[in-house]
Amino acid sequence: MKTHYYLGWFNNFLPETLVRLLQEDITDRKSIAMISSNPSVYEDDGATERSWLDQAGILFDEYHLINHGVTKEDAQAKIQHASVIFLLGGDVLKQNDFLMKYKLTDSIKNSSAVVMGASAGAINMSAKWLCSNTFGFKVEGSSVYNGIGLDHFSVLSHFDLENNMEMVQSELSHLSEEINIYASNKDCAIRVKGDKMDVLGDVFLISNSRIQKLDETIGTY
Repeated sequence: MKTHYYLGWFNNFLPETLVRLLQEDITDRKSIAMISSNPSVYEDDGATERSWLDQAGILFDEYHLINHGVTKEDAQAKIQHASVIFLLGGDVLKQNDFLMKYKLTDSIKNSSAVVMGASAGAINMSAKWLCSNTFGFKVEGSSVYNGIGLDHFSVLSHFDLENNMEMVQSELSHLSEEINIYASNKDCAIRVKGDKMDVLGDVFLISNSRIQKLDETIGTY
């Protein structure tokens, strides 16, 4: 049963309820492959995300950072043998370009590892996502990008929804006619395990131009 975590951003540590689920799901801890969102920068990349797992007591025998410092073949091999694949937060476009150039999407989709993504990483786990100036991208027009497509929906992660709800709904209206969109702020998470979805924090579903807040379920475990 495949397990995917779409995370926002946690300024401190992961909530205890989320930690308990991660500890339950991540039983194989031989290696973790962390995929950069700024693959030309090597120092301290992934330090924050690793600190979340360290604090949760989820430690691995091997840690691999996937960036331009490794070859395409080595990157694919590390992903194929990883217990956990973690797409790091940061620059969505750079990470998307890196995933495509290194041809990593199929390796990730075919893996039996637990796949996690934080902020930019969560967005790139989507089937599709909207690149728009409205969402902070320095682009002139809006365009839809293909992500890895682990699940058939789109994610807008780590965005200030509280102050921009109407704008978000309007901007994503057209895409929401084609595919469900899950929008969340920083301290949020979506867990998909098999055909079951759980949410932590304020997560909204945008579907057919309508928006609704989902009930939190992770806090009930």
